[in-house]
Amino acid sequence: MPDPTNSSPDPLKTDLRRVDINPDFWYPLAWLKDLKRGKTIGRRFGRHPIALVRPAEGSVFALEDRCAHRQVPLSLGKVSGEAVQCCYHGWAYGRSGRCIDVPYLGKGKLPNGVRTYPCREAGGMIFVFPGDAAKAESVPLPPLAQVDNPAFKTRHFSPVVKCHYTFMHENLMDMNHQFLHRRQMGQIKARFLGQDAGEGFIEARYSFARSGNQQPLAERLIFGKHHDDPGREQPVEEIVSIRTTYPYQSLKIHDKDGDLIMELFSVYVPNSVDGASTQTFGLLSVLRPKTPFLIDVIWPALGIFTNRIFEEDREIMELEQAAWRDLGGDHNVEVFPIVRKLRDLLKVEGIVREQSADPVVV
Repeated sequence: MPDPTNSSPDPLKTDLRRVDINPDFWYPLAWLKDLKRGKTIGRRFGRHPIALVRPAEGSVFALEDRCAHRQVPLSLGKVSGEAVQCCYHGWAYGRSGRCIDVPYLGKGKLPNGVRTYPCREAGGMIFVFPGDAAKAESVPLPPLAQVDNPAFKTRHFSPVVKCHYTFMHENLMDMNHQFLHRRQMGQIKARFLGQDAGEGFIEARYSFARSGNQQPLAERLIFGKHHDDPGREQPVEEIVSIRTTYPYQSLKIHDKDGDLIMELFSVYVPNSVDGASTQTFGLLSVLRPKTPFLIDVIWPALGIFTNRIFEEDREIMELEQAAWRDLGGDHNVEVFPIVRKLRDLLKVEGIVREQSADPVVV
């Protein structure tokens, strides 16, 4: 029987939009190309402001983005050697977070420093471990699509969406929303093929049927032409697998022979105090065609196509967030079993906060 003295909330009964993302994982906060040598930039993980510092030599390091003196952002400061100096009074902090110099004090009178975060570089991104630093070494980085595979060409994307991160997981997992994309994709219908689930993950598999309409150019260039018969539904031979391996999400497309032809990696990083805004980091890897340089020819068309799809998703997810705010909570009536299981996974793996007016991310 449940312990009546245990007042911890039941995560499965909690409003999903009041569940914070678990900080004990590696999260990208910036693209490596955005942080030049000898510079620092400010980023945010929920209510944690974080300064990323790239010294003239050595690897990037991450500090709390507040000087211990007057709480001014260190990301506005000057990188000097292996340290960053606050723009206000010149207090300097090394990669350990310890204050190593106050220009107008003796060396024996230095104050305490600021929090430091484990930091790694991978897949062109700067990853930070915002949670318990003692766990960082035992938690692996996620698989980053096919970014290191020369047989694939990979594009980066990092849009901001003004919604809770859980809306992003639901949107990708539920392929029944293709009706939304009818102007871009034409008339297609998702066919749910099955699912897998285990500790910390859930996966859904789909194929698609087209109803005798024109195949989009970008799709035809990547997957080949599907011969439509206006008299009946035509199977799209590729199999789409979507998996949430908490807190990351992936999408893989295999052809009729079982070969991988496209892979997407996405992670959704809360970047506001109230949790109602999310910075997406994504890698989209596409198998290079046998014809040399064809991928470079179709790349702009693929970019335009995927951007249009995402903009439709962005608009709808921001409308969902607005409805949550206006109604004062999650009133969604979810009927698709795989999404119901996904919601439970996000609740169990996340962190339930005390009820408040808005979701807040730790």
